[in-house]
Amino acid sequence: MDDDGRWRVNLPVFEGPLDLLYHLIKKNEVDIYDIPIAEIADQYLAAVELMKELNMDVAGEFLVMAATLMQIKSKMLLPRHEEIEGLEEDPRLMIVRPLEEYIKIKEAAKKIAERPLLDDMVFARAPDPDETTVARGDEIIAAGLFELMDAFAKLLSRSSEENVVTLTAETVSVRERMVELMDLLALHQTLSFDELFTGLPTRTDLVVTFLAILEMAKISAVRIVQHVQTGLIRLFPQGA
Repeated sequence: MDDDGRWRVNLPVFEGPLDLLYHLIKKNEVDIYDIPIAEIADQYLAAVELMKELNMDVAGEFLVMAATLMQIKSKMLLPRHEEIEGLEEDPRLMIVRPLEEYIKIKEAAKKIAERPLLDDMVFARAPDPDETTVARGDEIIAAGLFELMDAFAKLLSRSSEENVVTLTAETVSVRERMVELMDLLALHQTLSFDELFTGLPTRTDLVVTFLAILEMAKISAVRIVQHVQTGLIRLFPQGA
């Protein structure tokens, strides 16, 4: 916690500004050599603002990347003279070049460290009829920070409450929520991301639950996976 009692979440060292940028590019299914910079820049800025709202320890590199994207966006909006348009370097190359190196390193690391998840994974509890059905053969991957943030942003957008969230030790307890969630997972063996937020009445409750999930992931108390085809995120107690 901070000195003022607010809960602070430290980002994993492997989650940096290029991780977020690449995540948005994959999410939008765009070519890194033809990035719709206005759209990506706005989404990047929104993600950084959400991290700030959650009191995440946002490193300066994220802010630098956000500023760079906004600078490129501004350049792309400037009128270009036809006679020199072909001679000007595309301002998007400022981020394409580091992205190329990032992707090379990421793919190399993936080949070395990749561990396929079991194909015969069986859920202990049958899903409800109205729950998203997991298709047979759906690829399962580990869900990272930004996948969780996407899912949480969707939850927030569905929340009708618009009050400002203030996280203090007196009004909320992330640790108590962690205990409650671990008890739920121990009982059911697996729950979808959305199920962990069922019945929460306020936006503050949603935020506390999300922070609890991040802390549980940080201490390796849970295993979090995502089904590629459906986008469904599930949590398992570690070892289940």
